[in-house]
Amino acid sequence: MTEDNNLNAVPDHADQAASDIFFMRAAYAQAQLAWDEGEVPVGAVVVKDGVIIATGYNRPIVDHDPTAHAEIMALRRAAEVLGNYRLPGCELYVTLEPCVMCAGAMMHARLARVVFGASDAKTGVAGSVLNIFEQSQLNHHTQVSGGVLAEECAQLLKDFFAHRRREVAERKRQVKSEIPST
Repeated sequence: MTEDNNLNAVPDHADQAASDIFFMRAAYAQAQLAWDEGEVPVGAVVVKDGVIIATGYNRPIVDHDPTAHAEIMALRRAAEVLGNYRLPGCELYVTLEPCVMCAGAMMHARLARVVFGASDAKTGVAGSVLNIFEQSQLNHHTQVSGGVLAEECAQLLKDFFAHRRREVAERKRQVKSEIPST
């Protein structure tokens, strides 16, 4: 580990793949916090110089804020930590492929790199629906890597939505059983 034995830092001399897995696991832990609050389990971390400087997870329901995606929450915290709305040299790890709103924020933040876990066939703009990061007309280009712990990240989302469907079905059964028969 680093000299200060920081648990948020990747082990020294690790290759890129090992670093990506290490930081994606931290993002995954954030996603689990989202689930605990009843939010879609997406988590993110911002890394600078091999150290996690900010974390975030989905909070749009809890915060009544359509912009409170995991990536936005992590970017806001990182900007506060660095005292700058631009985050040069930073990397963002997120468990789900970014949407257009989050991708735009990432580019405005001037992130060096974005790494995501599961692809999002409905709203993903890092290659699934389109790839906004490849638009040559834009003035900043962020390197993007996808598929890190993709199966684990996708399974967490599948489990969450299956759990939610079971809860809805159970509530319907309860309501039905409470209605007096005539």
